[in-house]
Amino acid sequence: MGFDGHHYRGWQRQAQVNSVQQVIETVLSEMLKEPVTVMGCGRTDAQVHASQFFFHLDIKKTWDYDLLFRLNKMLPNDIAIYEIIPVEENQHARFDAIQRRYDYFIHTYKDPHLNSISTWYPEKNLNLDVMKKAVDLLTKYNDFRAFCKSPDTYLHTICKVSSSALFTDAHGDRIRFQISADRFLGRMIRLIVGKLVKLGKGELSFDEFESYLITKQPPVILEVAHPQGLFLSKVTYPYLDIPTRTALSAIGDPEAHWQPV
Repeated sequence: MGFDGHHYRGWQRQAQVNSVQQVIETVLSEMLKEPVTVMGCGRTDAQVHASQFFFHLDIKKTWDYDLLFRLNKMLPNDIAIYEIIPVEENQHARFDAIQRRYDYFIHTYKDPHLNSISTWYPEKNLNLDVMKKAVDLLTKYNDFRAFCKSPDTYLHTICKVSSSALFTDAHGDRIRFQISADRFLGRMIRLIVGKLVKLGKGELSFDEFESYLITKQPPVILEVAHPQGLFLSKVTYPYLDIPTRTALSAIGDPEAHWQPV
C-alpha cells in the first residue's frame, strides 16, 4: 500500500487524532462486519508519506467479492492498497522486516505544488559535495545515538545502514537523500537531514558532523527537518521483496532525472 501522510498524524492509531491505521481499520471493520485490527510494518511521524508500506491482519471469514477493489473504493484518495498477499500465520509485517528504505526530498525554490511532499530550504548554493561526503559516512558507523530524539527510550541505538546516497535533479535545485537500514530511531532521518543542510550552508563543518557519529553525543540543539519531505519507500522481508509500485515520480521528475551527486 501507499499513502500521502499530509492529513494524518502518522500511521499509528492514536486517541482523538486522525491516523492512517485508524482509517483502514474502520473501513475493513465496516466491510467485514466485525472489529478489525491491523499491524503495520512500522510507525511514521505526522505528515510523513509512504510509497511502499505493508500491514497484516488475520481474517477468519471468507468473502465472495473483490476485496481489493472494494477496499480502494471505500478508502480516501490519499490511501491506496496495491495488493493483497496471503501469508503464513507466523509472518509479521513489523518484526520480520529486514530492511527499510527512506527518501527525503528538498527543493530550494518556492513551489506551491511541492509544499506537502518536499521541504523548502531557500538556499541556492548548498555545498552538495560536502553533503555527499557526510552522507557517505553513514554506512561506516553503526551507532546513531547522536541522531535520535529520545535515545534513552531504546535498549540500544545500533542501526546497520546498508546504503546511503545523495541525488540532485538536472537543474541542481532539488535534492534527494536516500538511506536504507535494518532499523531507524525516532526522528533519526530528519535529524540527519537537518545537519546535512547546515553542512551544505557552511554552518557546520564536516569534522563536527563526523564527531557526532564518533562520540555518539547528541548535538546541543536538535534541528529536526520538516516531516513532509520524508517517504518510506521500500520495505524488504526475507520471504518478500516486491518492487516499488511507484518510482516516486509524483514528487516531480521521473526517477531517471535524479542524478547522483
